[in-house]
Amino acid sequence: MGLNLEQKHAVVAEVSAQLAKAQAVILAEYRSLAVGQMTELRRKARGSGVYLRVLKNTLARRAVADTPFKGLADKMVGPLAYGISNDPVAAAKVLHEFARDNEKFVIKAGAMPNVVMTPRDVAELATMPSRRELLSKLLRTLQAPVAKLVRTLNEVPGKFARTLAALRDQKEKAA
Repeated sequence: MGLNLEQKHAVVAEVSAQLAKAQAVILAEYRSLAVGQMTELRRKARGSGVYLRVLKNTLARRAVADTPFKGLADKMVGPLAYGISNDPVAAAKVLHEFARDNEKFVIKAGAMPNVVMTPRDVAELATMPSRRELLSKLLRTLQAPVAKLVRTLNEVPGKFARTLAALRDQKEKAA
């Protein structure tokens, strides 16, 4: 059963809202994929903060028309699933890993604002660390000098306490 005009406008508006805040869009063909496999993909996407949607290509073309992702319109052919994410690496990672495990799921293209990517580019993007991983590495790097300073400053009173304990022990032995 098809959508009426009002429902189509609602779908285009919803996808356009996701695209407005997106940093990456990945297109993948899901031909002959079982429902259970698609459900698993949706669960993984939801867990990674990726908006995953299957829609008609005409509606998708309308949604990307006035966005930085308009270059994808030429690639929208066949039954496609659209992965949209605020984190450019998250969508590529989820869909690439799923495609690696399921040969019927094929990544067709991807895009970042004003840049259209080939499937190979998407695979390279998927191997990069995510935003969360990069932030944790940055935090560890920033914490290292502070932790070393604290250990160094703590060593002075510690050494003093050990010296006093050694003197006490020496006087006890002498007495």
